[in-house]
Amino acid sequence: MIAQVETKTYTAQEYLEAEVNSLDRHEFINGEIVMMAGSSLNHNEITSSLMVILKLALKGKPYRTFVTNQRLWIPQLNNYTYPDVMVVAKPIELQPGRTDTITNPLLIAEVLSKGTRAYDRDDKFAAYRSIPSFQEYLLIDQYRVQVEQYSKTEANKWIFSEYSCAGDRLMLTSVQVEISVADLYENIEFSE
Repeated sequence: MIAQVETKTYTAQEYLEAEVNSLDRHEFINGEIVMMAGSSLNHNEITSSLMVILKLALKGKPYRTFVTNQRLWIPQLNNYTYPDVMVVAKPIELQPGRTDTITNPLLIAEVLSKGTRAYDRDDKFAAYRSIPSFQEYLLIDQYRVQVEQYSKTEANKWIFSEYSCAGDRLMLTSVQVEISVADLYENIEFSE
């Protein structure tokens, strides 16, 4: 007979108290505290490239751009995540009673890893869609040139676009920024 391991369920308050004092980052999903995996060189390079592209393109405009360590609260599910890149329209809305947790992302980008690919596409995207301000989602593959773009056109309707050539250019619909796929993948070395 196989023994079952019981998973401890935490409250959001328990999670937040532990997270503020933790050296590591954790997501809070359905009462479970999940440690975030470390990043690869490609993951870090793509995240940095996207951040620089967005920062420069949005300079002087009513947006703020955040990378990796900024916590997001998904109120409808009471989940907490750390998107790779987030663009938020000003004014920033914070979780009531918190000064470190955003609630109003406009655009979210995730760099896919082998361990998070399915979660980022399915459950995480479904959770993000429950946020009223959320308008656009980018999934960027770190193992090959591949960007998936989901743009909200109206309530419950999203358009999917796919880019798999370095010469492609994608237009963000939420913030009106054009991105060269070649710029996004600059300095990336794919393993065989």
